[in-house]
Amino acid sequence: MYLDRRMLANIDWRIAGTTLALIGVGILTIWSANLGSPSPPRQTLYLRQALYAALALLGLLTATFINYRTIARFAYVIFGVVLALLILVSVAGEVGRGAQRWIQVGGWTFQPSEFMKLALIVVLARYFEDHKERLGHPRLLVIPAMVALPPMLLILKQPDLGTAVLLGLLTVSVLLLVGLRVKHLVFLTAAGATMAPLLWSFLKDYQRRRVLVFLNPELDPSGAGYHIAQSKIAVGSGEFFGKGLKAASQSQLHFLPASQTDFILAVLAEQWGFIGCLVILLLYYVLITRGLEIAGESKDIFGALLAFGIMAMITVQLVVNVGMVVGIMPVVGIPLPLLSYGGSSLVVTCIGIGLVMSVHLRRFLY
Repeated sequence: MYLDRRMLANIDWRIAGTTLALIGVGILTIWSANLGSPSPPRQTLYLRQALYAALALLGLLTATFINYRTIARFAYVIFGVVLALLILVSVAGEVGRGAQRWIQVGGWTFQPSEFMKLALIVVLARYFEDHKERLGHPRLLVIPAMVALPPMLLILKQPDLGTAVLLGLLTVSVLLLVGLRVKHLVFLTAAGATMAPLLWSFLKDYQRRRVLVFLNPELDPSGAGYHIAQSKIAVGSGEFFGKGLKAASQSQLHFLPASQTDFILAVLAEQWGFIGCLVILLLYYVLITRGLEIAGESKDIFGALLAFGIMAMITVQLVVNVGMVVGIMPVVGIPLPLLSYGGSSLVVTCIGIGLVMSVHLRRFLY
């Protein structure tokens, strides 16, 4: 890790500032969502999230000052290690809430599927840099699809439909950037459609119910459709200016499930209304557009694909989570980046942002 005063002077404070602001809003919202909770552990979730935030910011700083070309050299090793962790999860992972997604180390648990998001971006960036003279060639697109498939199936088995779909969307996003033609995209879409029955067979009963409820919202309003119904009530009740920090009845009276994770935006909408949500979305806009600018400024293919892939990861999660909250997408369990409660997601997102900042710091070296 190389560090000097010139690097400190060239840190992208726009990205750093928006990241800190979003993390701070997330901790505040987690605290407010659990005010008056009858469960003492829930009352202190914001403290645990603050600890996760400290670890995540340490990861961000480390990733910023590590030369991202070092990550390129170890790309295949990183992917292999995370894939091995996913296999370990399927054999001896921690079980919770009907899923087997976690590995416990001491008193801490982490979710390898979250780290696979970043590992897949890194390995795809390295692969296309190694084959840069053949970018756009149809045969070059087969290997990335084969690389993405094993982790997708392992994650789907946990089960974690949202992350599995996210890996597929990340792969397609990178393929589009390196020259995937429309006809090839149509072919991949058709191939994916033929696998729909296989995908459906992998889903648990509650996941199938969620998809069916998305297609027919009135199918099960007190069961599989309960999350969406309560989320819409929370969003609508916030109106234009919101109810205030301590008056969000949907979350604080625990009508809204997963208020600190998948539906944290619904809590924000109830508390701060349309204006508050608009501010949050503007912060994401600043973060994502600046990240894409950095991808465009990069002088090497790996740096460009790395920065683009990380911004695609944040963008897809943002779009899907917002769609879940307002009922235009099925509930697939994708967290809101930097805001939702959870250590693995927060650490991975911050490390990714740190790598984007590393690309920016070294834009004149390559």
